[in-house]
Amino acid sequence: MTNPPPWADIFGHAEPYPEQADGIDAAVDAAEDGGFLALEGACGTGKTMLALTAGLDRVRDPDSNFERVFVLTSVKQQLRQFETDLGTINSDLPDEYDPVSGLTLVGKADVCPYARENRGGIDRENVYERCEGLRERTRNLVGDGGATTTSNLVSEARSQQVGLMDSGSDTGSPGDDAPAADYLSVDGEPTPYRPDTEEYEGTEFCPFYAGFLDDLPEDGDPAEAVPFDVTDLGHVDSDELVRLAAGHGSCPHSVMGALVPEVEVVIGNYYHAFDPVTTGTFTGALLDDSTFVVCDEAHMLEPRVRDLVSDAVADASLRDAENELTRVVQPLSFETAGAESDDAALVRGELEDADVTVDEIESVREFYADLRGELDRRVTERLDRERPDWRASMRELDDDEVPLRDPEEPDEDEVTAWAKREGYGDRVWARAQQVGAVVKRVLDSLEEDDKRRAAPGVGRTLNAWYREDHEEFFRAIDLERTWDETEPPDSWRRAYNASLALYNCLPSEPIGDRLAEFGGGVLMSATLEPMDVFREVTGLDHLEARGRPVVERTYGLSFPESNRASFAVDAPKFTHQNRGPPGEENDTRLAYLDATATVAAREGNVLVGTPSYAEATWMAESLAERLDKPVLLDESSGDRATESLKDDFFAGEGKVLVTSLRGTLTEGVDYRGDRLSAAVVCGVPIINTARPRTRAVVTAYDRRFESGFETALTVPAVRKARQAVGRVIRGPEERGVRVLLDARYARESWNSVREYLPAHEREEYQPVSPDMLGLALDRFERRAGGD
Repeated sequence: MTNPPPWADIFGHAEPYPEQADGIDAAVDAAEDGGFLALEGACGTGKTMLALTAGLDRVRDPDSNFERVFVLTSVKQQLRQFETDLGTINSDLPDEYDPVSGLTLVGKADVCPYARENRGGIDRENVYERCEGLRERTRNLVGDGGATTTSNLVSEARSQQVGLMDSGSDTGSPGDDAPAADYLSVDGEPTPYRPDTEEYEGTEFCPFYAGFLDDLPEDGDPAEAVPFDVTDLGHVDSDELVRLAAGHGSCPHSVMGALVPEVEVVIGNYYHAFDPVTTGTFTGALLDDSTFVVCDEAHMLEPRVRDLVSDAVADASLRDAENELTRVVQPLSFETAGAESDDAALVRGELEDADVTVDEIESVREFYADLRGELDRRVTERLDRERPDWRASMRELDDDEVPLRDPEEPDEDEVTAWAKREGYGDRVWARAQQVGAVVKRVLDSLEEDDKRRAAPGVGRTLNAWYREDHEEFFRAIDLERTWDETEPPDSWRRAYNASLALYNCLPSEPIGDRLAEFGGGVLMSATLEPMDVFREVTGLDHLEARGRPVVERTYGLSFPESNRASFAVDAPKFTHQNRGPPGEENDTRLAYLDATATVAAREGNVLVGTPSYAEATWMAESLAERLDKPVLLDESSGDRATESLKDDFFAGEGKVLVTSLRGTLTEGVDYRGDRLSAAVVCGVPIINTARPRTRAVVTAYDRRFESGFETALTVPAVRKARQAVGRVIRGPEERGVRVLLDARYARESWNSVREYLPAHEREEYQPVSPDMLGLALDRFERRAGGD
């Protein structure tokens, strides 16, 4: 009899699958050497439990340097799965073990007591601005030279309840036996304060934040201000956090920040590890070698981090920043004209402390004004050239992108060159960030309104614009459709939001550098293959070259093969050249419609993925004319509409749901049980290759990896397709059909993608001709039915 592995007591089930046991051992061994496990595991592998077990084994080993597990996922459903599995671990721990402490990170809007109840003039839209203002005023009241103490503020807020109870107010009650008082309740739980923010001698403050500050010990250790023992609670989600913190009278968001370095498992999203602002202000304590990191849905790591390390300056932000700079220098201008004021003295004091001159603010302000003028000129010139009648047809304008250099030639961009010609050199670009920070401090002191200032972000981004190179970064003007009646009728600003975009083409370096800060961990997904490409674009190869080992594991479906049929249909390639625009009748479209209808006609729910929403519309309309079952169309829409569509799809008899493979219904959605009987992928969802930034990305990958198109476009497209068909089989008892519909999946050719399927899937997805698809489906149904 073999001895159980060291992690057996932590593992949340009676026995691991063989793949789980192998993966846990591989992850533990890699992390022990400061390395990472790159894991592709099909549904049923138990990746979530695998990663948590490996990480907690390291955390609870007294000889290990690891202190916590940091989980990152881009999908809310997966976040809930980690919470569920952590609960399973805690429920099955031996009696002598302490429960595993855990925390889920959420935004201020999710935990602010006022925002959750829409009270105190605070809601989910303005919570960030109002929170910053209230915190600043609270700190000013109790800081050096402040008017009072935190204890006085808390006593003031709590005393309001005493007065209400003495007066017999009957607008609310913390309990049946207590005198009535007007308490703020959050999710039905009372807090010690009124429903509105408080005032002290005319200054508005947040009593919850004052309560947190009052609980802070003199040494400033935030953990001492947490009003409950997290080690007794196991995992704390956002609802439990609010109940415990707000009920005590403390700020839930501040308590969450205090708990971040204290718990054994922190569950968040990619922002919490890769967004510079978030890590700089909130989660920085997790970025060290005592953290075991788990990157879930890691096939999305590259595109998500690319967005996080890219930036943009909106035209409206430039306008607002210019106005903010004007408001700062105005008191000094009035003083020069003979009108002395306290405001002018405040401005002078702030500038002296920050070592920023009035001339610098004036130079930056002039730069922003001229930059807006140059942006206006370039957008107008673009529209005049491409759409001469644009002023008469503004509502018909499409999103657009104006490149500021040749995407294939990494030279200096045109805006930077323009600025140099106009005399805006190194100093104005470099000082923009410092000027923005000072402007925020001054305006926060001069103005009572709580609002987010534009100048700091504009200055930070323009500083990066000038600092970053032109090989890995691409600069363009992004034009996003909108409608603003307040703008002049002949201005493009009525129809467009314009932004100066600084786009990071190669995020592998920031990804690799951030991963290097952790002690080790797991990067996992159902679709990481091909591993060599994944390692390149996430910087893992660079880490291994620096002595950090990277091990790989790929596990296929462990469920019975007899329960599934997998086909690669050798239909004409579903390229734009072959199929033409949506609605055009030709042999290619007819072949795809016939094959899709053959699958969609079978019993149960069928998911159909197409390369775009336009193609989804064509397919849905065409299927509706052929089939006797309902056909639902997913259009590009918000979360609420998407959730409603899912509910319709899951309810009642079988239906067909048609969507874009670049939408949200083909990844991270649970189609467990009988929710899905088949999935069809039409074509290879490669993104628009004509877009300038796409061409810039391909060029950057060509220079770095010598395989730009495949690395940047083909491999991610195949992963999208694999994610869609992976929705079908989610458990050992489930049966279903998976269809990849395009010759590029079926056979080798100059643009075949079959090689990008992992070996076990190439074996399963046997090629079949379109005319034989129906026969193959019938054969599967008979076999699965036992005939």
